[in-house]
Amino acid sequence: MNELFSWVSDHQQLLVWAGVISLVVFILSLLSLPWLVAQIPEDYFLPKKRQPTAWKNQHPVIRLLALMGKNLIGYSLIMAGLLMLFLPGQGILTLVVGLILVDYPGKFKLERKLVKTPAILNSLNWLRRKAKKPPLVI
Repeated sequence: MNELFSWVSDHQQLLVWAGVISLVVFILSLLSLPWLVAQIPEDYFLPKKRQPTAWKNQHPVIRLLALMGKNLIGYSLIMAGLLMLFLPGQGILTLVVGLILVDYPGKFKLERKLVKTPAILNSLNWLRRKAKKPPLVI
């Protein structure tokens, strides 16, 4: 027990920073997640309804910057979601939204599999109801 108290006193600054980062990630997820979920088109998960994004018609530099920004936000949400599995926050839901934003092979298949999970679909649709958006169609 003395070893634990010794470790805590030696690493007090690290624990304070971990607490601050945890609080910031928690607040950011509470603020951004409902907005991000509301931006998903209701028919996004229907395989025959997939449309190319509006970014396809933009200048290549703008398209590249948008893609990089979207992936950066997605990877940040994935990392935050992983942290929130152990810290306070909406870990699984944050991971799902991060996976939706990031581009990778097999993305649509994985997204559909995750969103078909009743708990995840109900959570996403609950956030959409709060934003006055129609539920996602699977």
